[in-house]
Amino acid sequence: MGAFSNTFIAEWTSCSGMLAEEITLGMRVRYPRTGTTGTILRIEQVRGDVFAELDSTNLLYRIDHLIPASGSEKTQKTLIEDAKEVIEREKEFVAGQGLQDAWKATDQSCEGGG
Repeated sequence: MGAFSNTFIAEWTSCSGMLAEEITLGMRVRYPRTGTTGTILRIEQVRGDVFAELDSTNLLYRIDHLIPASGSEKTQKTLIEDAKEVIEREKEFVAGQGLQDAWKATDQSCEGGG
């Protein structure tokens, strides 16, 4: 399963979507039909169509169906930072007076409402 060099890739053509000249090994791309995002591991030509293998699924995707995944790293980093902020707020709530006030407001009953 060897990878082709980028100079050979430029010789392939594509009818729509991303062009073969735009594809490089290690590039982050997205398959919009399913939202699958990954890094191109290898590029292969099968029966006249050019495919790229993505590291996230190890499946081949036609390159004319792929788009650059420019913002995925930023989105993932933002989600991680948002999660850290939520965890910090939860810790502050538990350590502070907020949790004690919440417990005082309950009558300690376990009503199922049914």
